[in-house]
Amino acid sequence: MLRSLFAGISGLRVNQTMLDVTGNNIANANTTGYKASTTVFQDTLSQMLTAASGQNANRGGTNPIQVGLGVQVSAISTNFGQGSQQPTGKGTDLMIDGDGFFVVREGLEKSYTRAGAFSFDNSGTLVTPSGRRVQGYSLDAAGVPVVPATMVDVTLTPTGFAVPAGVELKSYTIGADGKVRGSYSDGVQRDIVQVAMADFPNPMGLEKIGATSFRPSANSGAAKEGVSGTGRLGVVVASTLEMSNVDLSAEFTTLILAQRGFQASSRVITTSDSVLEELVNIKR
Repeated sequence: MLRSLFAGISGLRVNQTMLDVTGNNIANANTTGYKASTTVFQDTLSQMLTAASGQNANRGGTNPIQVGLGVQVSAISTNFGQGSQQPTGKGTDLMIDGDGFFVVREGLEKSYTRAGAFSFDNSGTLVTPSGRRVQGYSLDAAGVPVVPATMVDVTLTPTGFAVPAGVELKSYTIGADGKVRGSYSDGVQRDIVQVAMADFPNPMGLEKIGATSFRPSANSGAAKEGVSGTGRLGVVVASTLEMSNVDLSAEFTTLILAQRGFQASSRVITTSDSVLEELVNIKR
């Protein structure tokens, strides 16, 4: 059977994958915190027709003669470049300016997201649109993380100190350090909790799990948890969302490339079919 036929089939497959990835990017052009993906191709193993030979006293060396057997997808990589800022005026909308992820929890499973479209539920817990609970650190009365600094749900109820009886929370703000600061009826402002963040040695190794969230994999490395502005972590920007980093002009160009690649591969298949038809007709 002709090698070109199978090479053409492999071309159809990878360009279809490229179309799938590009289509998903375009569909998520307006998804908060979405990170675009890129398809990377590589050739497959080449068949050796004639091996290379070294030179000797009688003749010079010769190069190997090989025929490629097609193409395959080598990677679908995620672009973690910064998305544009969209001011919303909503105090619970948070954006990370720089590296890092918000830490959210569902049951016992932690996941990580750049989409900061949060809100408080009926229990006063900060949650994602899908109900995952945003994680943070308890603060004492001086605004210092309680030791040991284990993560807790971000709520409007202090867990690291007691509020005097009869004193009520009137309003709150979230600062660039990720601290939720409450204004109380006694005229005192108190830092209630600090939003947690995390980064990874290899963010491109994270697995997408839907709801614009990620989880660690064997190649992402373990999460390095902390707070805004420490280590490699960026800073929190309140009342702002990070938009998708999809570049539509680049995606439409990629769409054309994938379409033409698919058409060219299908032409290889039809040409190979014509050659096989000629071979069959020889017998006649």
